[in-house]
Amino acid sequence: MAPEGIACRAKEEFDAFAARLRSEGLNVFVFDDTDEPPKPDAVFPNNWITFHADGTVILYPMQAPNRRSERRMDIIESLKRDFEIGKIIDLSVHEKEDRFLEGTGSIVFDHLNQVAYACLSPRTDRALFTSLCGQIGYRPHYFRACDRRGQPIYHTNVMMCLGAGFAVVCPDSITDEREAKALLSSLSGNGHEVICISSEQMERFAGNMLCLSTHRNEILLALSESAYASLHADQRSGLEKYARLLPLAIPTIETVGGGSVRCMIAEIFCRPR
Repeated sequence: MAPEGIACRAKEEFDAFAARLRSEGLNVFVFDDTDEPPKPDAVFPNNWITFHADGTVILYPMQAPNRRSERRMDIIESLKRDFEIGKIIDLSVHEKEDRFLEGTGSIVFDHLNQVAYACLSPRTDRALFTSLCGQIGYRPHYFRACDRRGQPIYHTNVMMCLGAGFAVVCPDSITDEREAKALLSSLSGNGHEVICISSEQMERFAGNMLCLSTHRNEILLALSESAYASLHADQRSGLEKYARLLPLAIPTIETVGGGSVRCMIAEIFCRPR
């Protein structure tokens, strides 16, 4: 398929994705991309920004130069009309040092227990991660993981996700047995039922899911249709104890963009005005 056709299909998937979330009772903000410069990965905003409950906004350093223009202060200014936004922590200066930390791609936050998890990789710098955790009062927990080809997993949210009461994780990807045991111990010790996925399921984005709360306070677990199809019946029933599963069709975005549902959402924890 020609690039124009791929872009058109990806846009259709994105629009249907946003419409489905709205129909489920979620508050969705969509910002149009600027024409220049081209930003082919702008569909994944979670890598450049996070919004926190105390009003803090964090801007992150990204490895790919063509993604750095995705950081837009006009988006933050626009959201200030609806949310109480205060301090901004700008880590993007570290791009000059070739040190990166790509938002909730690199970091899986356990906001309830104030723990942050990170799989170290060229996109997830250990010193930046631990420094940020110190600034926001979170306990850092880092480890190393590889895919089945022995390549470092580039983002933590590829191999794990957290929700209230559960954690989905691919322990087979963690290269050090002690680190795997320590991660599982931390998750279960903080009150999460651990639901393990295989490396094959991880490759189908079964770790790239996100819990969302609707206007009716219903908890949804957003995931791609590919991820949903990869789950076994017992895994689905385990997850359904905590959330209603919401499969979403994004085959082009997953195949061409290399990211899935979690990557497409930068959730906002700031207090509404």
